[in-house]
Amino acid sequence: MLYYLFQYLDKTIDFPGAGVFQYITFRSALAFILSLLIATIYGKKIINFLRKQQVGETVRELGLEGQSEKAGTPTMGGIIIILATLIPVFLLAKLDNIYVALLIMTTIWMGTIGFIDDYIKIFKKDKQGLKGIFKVIGQVGLGLIVGSVLYLHPNVTIRKDTIGERIKTENMDPTLLHEKSTSTTIPFLKNNEFDYAEVLSFMGDGYENWAWLIFIPVVIFIITAVSNGANLTDGIDGLAAGTSAISVLTLGLFAFVSGNVIFSDYLNIMYIPNSGEMTIFIAAFVGALVGFLWYNTFPASVFMGDTGSLTIGGIIAVIAIAIRKELMIPILCGVFLAENLSVMLQVSYFKYTKKKFGEGKRIFLMSPLHHHYQKKGYHESKIVTRFWIVAILLAIFSLVSLKLR
Repeated sequence: MLYYLFQYLDKTIDFPGAGVFQYITFRSALAFILSLLIATIYGKKIINFLRKQQVGETVRELGLEGQSEKAGTPTMGGIIIILATLIPVFLLAKLDNIYVALLIMTTIWMGTIGFIDDYIKIFKKDKQGLKGIFKVIGQVGLGLIVGSVLYLHPNVTIRKDTIGERIKTENMDPTLLHEKSTSTTIPFLKNNEFDYAEVLSFMGDGYENWAWLIFIPVVIFIITAVSNGANLTDGIDGLAAGTSAISVLTLGLFAFVSGNVIFSDYLNIMYIPNSGEMTIFIAAFVGALVGFLWYNTFPASVFMGDTGSLTIGGIIAVIAIAIRKELMIPILCGVFLAENLSVMLQVSYFKYTKKKFGEGKRIFLMSPLHHHYQKKGYHESKIVTRFWIVAILLAIFSLVSLKLR
C-alpha cells in the first residue's frame, strides 16, 4: 500500500524522496526492520493473550529431560510469524506481482491448516490434532494451485539468453525474449538447466504441451515434503525457526540475483522477470523468524505450533520452486531432510524387524533426529546450536553453487 502511495507521490507531484520506494533493496531493508519490530514488540502481547486463553502446549511423556517443564507454555505462536510477515508485505510489496500473491496465499493457506490442527489439539483436547489425511489434502491442494499458476500464468516466464548476444545482434526488446518454460536449475553443473518436459520426450512431437503432467506433481511433492520436514523439525526450542531463517535468507539472495537482469547475466543463471519482488516478502519473513526467536530460544516463552511450522515449510517450498531452485532443497534444507529421513527410516525399520523377527528394533534412540541426541544426553541448546551451524554450512555450500559449476 505504501509502495503505491509513494509511487503516486513520485509521479504526480515529484515528492522528494518518494522515488526511493522503487528500489527493492530499500523496501526489503524496511520490511525486515518492520517485521522484526512487530514480532518483538507485539509478540509479547500475543504471547500474553495466548496465555490468558490457556492456549498451552500439552506435552506427551517421552522420557526427555526438561520435558515436563514445557507443559503449559503457550503454543500457536506461529501467529506472530504470520502477522509480522504479512503486515510489512501488504505495506511495502507490489501486491499485483504474481510471485508475491502466491506467497501471501501460501502463508494464509498453510497457516489456516496449522491453526485448525493446533485448535483441535488444544480446545478439543485431541492430541492427534487434524487427521493426517486432511493435512495431506491441504498440502496437495496448495501444490495443485501453485503448480497450476506457475505453469499457466502469463507473467511467470524465464529468459535463458544472456543480456548481450541476442539483444546486441537482433536489436530486440528484452521483454520479447521472455518465454514460458518448465525448466529448473540443477546445482553444480555447467549446463545446469533441466526441463521437466524432457521426461515426456518419448511421446514425440508436441510433448511440451504435456509438461504439466510432470511439473505439477513435482510441485505437490516438494510442498508436501518440505512442510512436513519443517513440522518435524519443530521439536525443541529455537530449532525450526533458526534453521528456517538461515535457509530463507539464502533463498532471498537467490531470488534477488534471479530477478535482477544484470546480476543473473553476470552469474550466468536463469533470469526470472519480476521474481526480485519476492525479496521484500523474504526479508519480512526472515525478520519475523528472527523476532520470533527472541521468545522461542531456550527456555521458550512460546512455541510456534503447527500454525508456524507448516507455514514455514510451505513458504520455503514455494520460494524455491518459483526461483527454479527446488533441486537445491535437499542441500539447503538438509536439516529438514535429515529429520524427515530419520522418521521414515525409524518407522520402516521398526515395522520390518517386527514382521521378520517378531520384535521391532530401532535405528535411533528416538526420532525425529533431534530427539535422538536428547536421549543421548545432549542439552537442547547444544543440539540447536550445532544444527544451526550445520544449516549455515549447507547455506554456504548452496551459495557456492552460483559460481562452482
